[in-house]
Amino acid sequence: MPGRRLPPLHAIRAFEAAARHGSMTRAADELGVTPGAVSRHVRALEERMETRLFVRRATGLELTTTGETLSQSLGEALDRMAEAVSGARLRRLRPLSIGVYGYFASRFLLPRWPDLVASCPGLAVDLHTGLNPLEMLPSRFDAVIAVSDALPRTGLVTHKLVPIATVPVGAPALLRNGPPDFATAPLLHARPRPDDWRRWLDHAGFSSVADRGGSSFESIGLAIEAAAVGLGFTIAIEALLGPELERGDIVVAHDVVRPTRRWFVLQYETRMQADPALDDFAGWLVGCVGGRTSNLRELPSAGNRT
Repeated sequence: MPGRRLPPLHAIRAFEAAARHGSMTRAADELGVTPGAVSRHVRALEERMETRLFVRRATGLELTTTGETLSQSLGEALDRMAEAVSGARLRRLRPLSIGVYGYFASRFLLPRWPDLVASCPGLAVDLHTGLNPLEMLPSRFDAVIAVSDALPRTGLVTHKLVPIATVPVGAPALLRNGPPDFATAPLLHARPRPDDWRRWLDHAGFSSVADRGGSSFESIGLAIEAAAVGLGFTIAIEALLGPELERGDIVVAHDVVRPTRRWFVLQYETRMQADPALDDFAGWLVGCVGGRTSNLRELPSAGNRT
């Protein structure tokens, strides 16, 4: 990409200050230079632009039409520069703020936390978990790990992490005699995902089986814990079953997996792209799943809720 052809910054600062104060002397006081230096910088800028920016009158400086336009534009640009530098400084003084869907935090993120500490020494992160995926809004945090269709969104960067596919699980003791009869087996429900049983039963060819009452729990994690002690069977997210399967607490109760169009994603606003701490965190997290980063733009919604 070709470099920007900009006038010297000291000339820009001299002109902007003189225009704001209406005086070379007051501009010089602000910048800590002599009035003559300010005058020379302004003259050099006028020569570069091949137009007059000020009319010098006995009562002071008067901006030309071009000078007025340039003064407004440069003032706004310098304000943005000051805000950017201040914002970057403040980010260095506080931890990275990450909103996380709680089930993902407990099953995926926290077991890998020692590796993050080893891979990114000095990285400070504050985690904020929630049971409701709709609470995980990028505008509330530096970044979120949330549930999404992973389609492009204007103003957002989206990294796919793991797909959401569901399977029924239960305690090993309940499966000693083979797969359960879902028409009579106790079905456990996670209230944040009330339709999981109905969708899985339909997908697996058990449309005639009622997703009737039974115990319900405030989170998927609690429903799985209840399944592990033998209360019944529940629907779980396949990609996040690693810890329980490895310990033998639960087993998959049927070989049918119901895919969805939803993913766990890392998502943040594009203004955060240049943040070094977030870049380190995103690189580590995407590396954990062996995925690729995506800087996505807006497309039509898939319109499919899991």
